[in-house]
Amino acid sequence: MKNVKVLGSGCKKCQQTAQVIQDHAEKNGIEIEIEKVTDVAAIMGYGVMSTPGVVVDDVTVHAGSVPTEEQVKTFLARS
Repeated sequence: MKNVKVLGSGCKKCQQTAQVIQDHAEKNGIEIEIEKVTDVAAIMGYGVMSTPGVVVDDVTVHAGSVPTEEQVKTFLARS
């Protein structure tokens, strides 16, 4: 199971990011656990200065926009 963190204030783009990831995982049978991180210090700890950010298994993989489904496919395919 992959641990996915969506970093951001809970804004619309952050919600869209979580939904795109959840939809892709469900569609492709990928087991994930999504955690929403809203604490600014924690977000900056991942090196993210522009949200939404995405962290997969403690590796920052995206920041600054809602990822495309193709980007999500790439994040979740990492071992």
